[in-house]
Amino acid sequence: MAHPAQLGFQDATSPLMEELLHFHDHALMIVLLISVLVLYIIVCMITTKLSDKLILDSQEIEIIWTVLPAITLILIALPSLRILYLMDEINDPHLTIKAMGHQWYWSYEYTDYEDLGFDSYMLPTQDLTPGQFRLLEADHRMVIPVESPIRVLISAEDVLHSWAVPTLGIKMDAVPGRLNQTAFITARPGVYYGQCSEICGANHSFMPIVVEAVPLNHFEAWTALMLEET
Repeated sequence: MAHPAQLGFQDATSPLMEELLHFHDHALMIVLLISVLVLYIIVCMITTKLSDKLILDSQEIEIIWTVLPAITLILIALPSLRILYLMDEINDPHLTIKAMGHQWYWSYEYTDYEDLGFDSYMLPTQDLTPGQFRLLEADHRMVIPVESPIRVLISAEDVLHSWAVPTLGIKMDAVPGRLNQTAFITARPGVYYGQCSEICGANHSFMPIVVEAVPLNHFEAWTALMLEET
Protein backbone atom coordinates (compact mmCIF):
# COMPACT_ATOMS: atom_id res chain seq x y z
CA MET A 1 0.00 0.00 0.00
CA ALA A 2 1.37 3.43 -0.94
CA HIS A 3 1.87 6.02 1.78
CA PRO A 4 2.17 9.83 1.80
CA ALA A 5 5.47 11.29 0.54
CA GLN A 6 6.52 7.91 -0.84
CA LEU A 7 9.34 8.26 -3.37
CA GLY A 8 9.76 4.69 -4.61
CA PHE A 9 7.45 1.94 -5.78
CA GLN A 10 5.18 -0.11 -3.57
CA ASP A 11 6.64 -3.30 -2.13
CA ALA A 12 6.57 -6.09 -4.69
CA THR A 13 4.09 -8.90 -4.05
CA SER A 14 4.66 -10.95 -7.19
CA PRO A 15 7.91 -12.31 -8.69
CA LEU A 16 7.22 -10.28 -11.84
CA MET A 17 7.05 -7.01 -9.91
CA GLU A 18 10.31 -7.89 -8.17
CA GLU A 19 11.92 -8.28 -11.61
CA LEU A 20 10.51 -4.91 -12.67
CA LEU A 21 11.94 -3.24 -9.56
CA HIS A 22 15.36 -4.76 -10.19
CA PHE A 23 15.29 -3.58 -13.80
CA HIS A 24 14.24 -0.10 -12.67
CA ASP A 25 17.22 0.09 -10.29
CA HIS A 26 19.53 -1.26 -13.01
CA ALA A 27 18.39 1.31 -15.59
CA LEU A 28 18.43 4.13 -13.03
CA MET A 29 22.05 3.36 -12.13
CA ILE A 30 23.05 3.52 -15.81
CA VAL A 31 21.24 6.86 -16.19
CA LEU A 32 23.00 8.17 -13.08
CA LEU A 33 26.44 7.17 -14.39
CA ILE A 34 25.75 8.77 -17.78
CA SER A 35 24.52 11.97 -16.12
CA VAL A 36 27.63 12.20 -13.90
CA LEU A 37 29.94 11.62 -16.88
CA VAL A 38 28.21 14.26 -19.01
CA LEU A 39 28.21 16.75 -16.14
CA TYR A 40 31.93 16.12 -15.54
CA ILE A 41 32.71 16.70 -19.23
CA ILE A 42 30.67 19.92 -19.31
CA VAL A 43 32.39 21.27 -16.20
CA CYS A 44 35.81 20.41 -17.61
CA MET A 45 35.03 22.13 -20.91
CA ILE A 46 33.84 25.27 -19.14
CA THR A 47 36.60 25.56 -16.55
CA THR A 48 39.77 24.46 -18.38
CA LYS A 49 41.72 26.83 -20.62
CA LEU A 50 43.95 24.15 -22.07
CA SER A 51 43.60 22.99 -25.65
CA ASP A 52 45.17 20.18 -27.63
CA LYS A 53 45.25 20.06 -31.40
CA LEU A 54 45.14 16.23 -31.28
CA ILE A 55 41.70 16.24 -29.64
CA LEU A 56 40.22 18.19 -32.54
CA ASP A 57 40.51 15.10 -34.75
CA SER A 58 40.88 11.74 -33.05
CA GLN A 59 39.58 8.49 -34.51
CA GLU A 60 40.11 6.69 -31.22
CA ILE A 61 37.77 9.02 -29.32
CA GLU A 62 35.11 8.75 -32.02
CA ILE A 63 35.27 4.95 -31.81
CA ILE A 64 34.94 5.08 -28.04
CA TRP A 65 31.91 7.41 -28.02
CA THR A 66 30.23 5.24 -30.66
CA VAL A 67 30.89 1.85 -29.07
CA LEU A 68 30.13 2.80 -25.45
CA PRO A 69 26.53 3.97 -26.12
CA ALA A 70 25.90 0.79 -28.13
CA ILE A 71 27.12 -1.35 -25.21
CA THR A 72 24.98 0.70 -22.82
CA LEU A 73 21.86 0.14 -24.95
CA ILE A 74 22.54 -3.60 -25.02
CA LEU A 75 22.87 -3.66 -21.22
CA ILE A 76 19.43 -2.04 -20.99
CA ALA A 77 17.72 -3.94 -23.82
CA LEU A 78 18.59 -7.51 -22.82
CA PRO A 79 17.01 -7.49 -19.33
CA SER A 80 14.12 -5.43 -20.70
CA LEU A 81 13.34 -8.06 -23.35
CA ARG A 82 13.62 -10.82 -20.75
CA ILE A 83 11.00 -9.17 -18.53
CA LEU A 84 8.81 -8.45 -21.56
CA TYR A 85 8.65 -12.15 -22.39
CA LEU A 86 8.12 -13.07 -18.73
CA MET A 87 5.09 -10.77 -18.64
CA ASP A 88 3.51 -12.73 -21.52
CA GLU A 89 4.32 -16.12 -20.00
CA ILE A 90 1.31 -18.10 -18.77
CA ASN A 91 2.16 -21.57 -17.47
CA ASP A 92 -0.66 -23.92 -16.40
CA PRO A 93 -2.78 -21.50 -14.30
CA HIS A 94 -4.50 -23.00 -11.26
CA LEU A 95 -7.37 -20.53 -11.47
CA THR A 96 -8.91 -18.38 -14.20
CA ILE A 97 -10.89 -15.24 -13.39
CA LYS A 98 -12.70 -13.05 -15.89
CA ALA A 99 -12.72 -9.34 -14.99
CA MET A 100 -15.23 -7.23 -16.89
CA GLY A 101 -15.13 -3.43 -16.74
CA HIS A 102 -18.36 -1.42 -16.60
CA GLN A 103 -19.22 2.22 -16.05
CA TRP A 104 -18.25 2.38 -13.21
CA TYR A 105 -17.62 -0.93 -11.45
CA TRP A 106 -15.95 -4.28 -12.02
CA SER A 107 -17.54 -7.69 -12.28
CA TYR A 108 -15.64 -10.92 -11.65
CA GLU A 109 -16.45 -14.42 -12.85
CA TYR A 110 -14.58 -17.50 -11.62
CA THR A 111 -14.73 -19.61 -14.77
CA ASP A 112 -13.54 -22.80 -13.05
CA TYR A 113 -16.67 -22.81 -10.89
CA GLU A 114 -20.29 -22.89 -11.94
CA ASP A 115 -22.28 -19.74 -11.15
CA LEU A 116 -19.54 -18.07 -9.13
CA GLY A 117 -19.44 -14.39 -10.01
CA PHE A 118 -20.20 -11.01 -8.48
CA ASP A 119 -20.05 -7.26 -9.04
CA SER A 120 -17.53 -5.12 -7.18
CA TYR A 121 -18.54 -1.54 -6.35
CA MET A 122 -16.63 1.10 -4.45
CA LEU A 123 -17.68 1.46 -0.83
CA PRO A 124 -19.14 4.93 -0.13
CA THR A 125 -17.23 7.02 2.37
CA GLN A 126 -20.02 6.86 4.93
CA ASP A 127 -19.94 3.03 4.89
CA LEU A 128 -16.21 2.70 5.58
CA THR A 129 -15.06 1.09 8.81
CA PRO A 130 -11.86 2.07 10.69
CA GLY A 131 -8.83 0.81 8.78
CA GLN A 132 -10.45 0.88 5.34
CA PHE A 133 -9.19 3.24 2.64
CA ARG A 134 -11.34 5.89 1.01
CA LEU A 135 -11.86 5.45 -2.75
CA LEU A 136 -9.92 2.15 -2.66
CA GLU A 137 -12.20 -0.25 -0.77
CA ALA A 138 -14.78 -2.36 -2.60
CA ASP A 139 -17.85 -4.17 -1.33
CA HIS A 140 -16.64 -7.46 -2.87
CA ARG A 141 -12.97 -8.38 -3.13
CA MET A 142 -11.39 -10.62 -5.74
CA VAL A 143 -10.20 -13.47 -3.52
CA ILE A 144 -7.39 -15.70 -4.79
CA PRO A 145 -5.19 -18.46 -3.31
CA VAL A 146 -1.67 -17.42 -2.43
CA GLU A 147 1.35 -18.89 -4.26
CA SER A 148 -0.83 -20.14 -7.12
CA PRO A 149 -0.59 -19.08 -10.79
CA ILE A 150 -3.67 -16.96 -11.53
CA ARG A 151 -4.86 -16.06 -15.03
CA VAL A 152 -7.07 -13.00 -15.43
CA LEU A 153 -9.13 -12.50 -18.59
CA ILE A 154 -9.91 -8.81 -18.97
CA SER A 155 -12.51 -7.10 -21.13
CA ALA A 156 -15.05 -4.29 -20.97
CA GLU A 157 -18.74 -3.94 -21.70
CA ASP A 158 -19.00 -0.27 -22.63
CA VAL A 159 -15.85 1.88 -22.90
CA LEU A 160 -12.11 1.46 -22.40
CA HIS A 161 -11.01 0.55 -18.88
CA SER A 162 -7.71 -0.68 -17.45
CA TRP A 163 -7.27 -3.31 -14.72
CA ALA A 164 -4.21 -2.25 -12.72
CA VAL A 165 -2.73 -3.41 -9.41
CA PRO A 166 0.71 -1.78 -8.95
CA THR A 167 2.05 -4.09 -6.22
CA LEU A 168 1.41 -7.10 -8.49
CA GLY A 169 3.01 -5.46 -11.52
CA ILE A 170 -0.26 -5.73 -13.46
CA LYS A 171 -1.77 -3.18 -15.84
CA MET A 172 -3.92 -4.51 -18.67
CA ASP A 173 -6.38 -2.59 -20.83
CA ALA A 174 -10.01 -3.70 -20.87
CA VAL A 175 -11.25 -3.21 -24.43
CA PRO A 176 -14.89 -3.80 -25.49
CA GLY A 177 -15.13 -6.76 -27.85
CA ARG A 178 -11.59 -7.93 -27.08
CA LEU A 179 -10.37 -10.41 -24.45
CA ASN A 180 -6.92 -9.65 -23.02
CA GLN A 181 -5.18 -11.91 -20.56
CA THR A 182 -2.46 -11.63 -17.95
CA ALA A 183 -1.11 -13.84 -15.19
CA PHE A 184 0.51 -13.39 -11.81
CA ILE A 185 1.49 -15.20 -8.61
CA THR A 186 1.14 -13.65 -5.17
CA ALA A 187 4.11 -14.39 -2.93
CA ARG A 188 2.36 -13.81 0.40
CA PRO A 189 -1.14 -13.31 1.83
CA GLY A 190 -2.49 -9.80 1.92
CA VAL A 191 -4.88 -7.23 0.47
CA TYR A 192 -3.70 -5.38 -2.61
CA TYR A 193 -5.34 -2.28 -4.05
CA GLY A 194 -5.56 -0.86 -7.53
CA GLN A 195 -7.76 1.39 -9.65
CA CYS A 196 -8.98 1.72 -13.19
CA SER A 197 -6.08 3.33 -15.06
CA GLU A 198 -7.86 4.41 -18.25
CA ILE A 199 -10.03 7.53 -18.28
CA CYS A 200 -13.49 6.04 -18.75
CA GLY A 201 -15.97 8.77 -17.89
CA ALA A 202 -17.29 10.89 -15.07
CA ASN A 203 -16.77 8.30 -12.31
CA HIS A 204 -13.42 7.00 -13.53
CA SER A 205 -11.90 7.72 -10.10
CA PHE A 206 -14.42 5.47 -8.37
CA MET A 207 -13.54 2.04 -9.82
CA PRO A 208 -11.27 0.44 -7.20
CA ILE A 209 -9.75 -3.01 -7.56
CA VAL A 210 -9.19 -5.05 -4.39
CA VAL A 211 -7.33 -8.36 -4.59
CA GLU A 212 -7.21 -10.47 -1.43
CA ALA A 213 -4.68 -13.31 -1.37
CA VAL A 214 -5.44 -15.99 1.22
CA PRO A 215 -4.16 -19.51 1.99
CA LEU A 216 -5.67 -22.28 -0.11
CA ASN A 217 -7.87 -23.70 2.66
CA HIS A 218 -9.34 -20.25 3.32
CA PHE A 219 -9.96 -19.81 -0.42
CA GLU A 220 -11.80 -23.14 -0.60
CA ALA A 221 -13.96 -22.14 2.38
CA TRP A 222 -14.71 -18.78 0.71
CA THR A 223 -15.73 -20.42 -2.59
CA ALA A 224 -17.98 -22.87 -0.74
CA LEU A 225 -19.66 -19.97 1.08
CA MET A 226 -20.13 -17.98 -2.14
CA LEU A 227 -21.61 -20.99 -3.94
CA GLU A 228 -24.08 -21.52 -1.09
CA GLU A 229 -25.18 -17.89 -1.33
CA THR A 230 -25.83 -18.17 -5.06
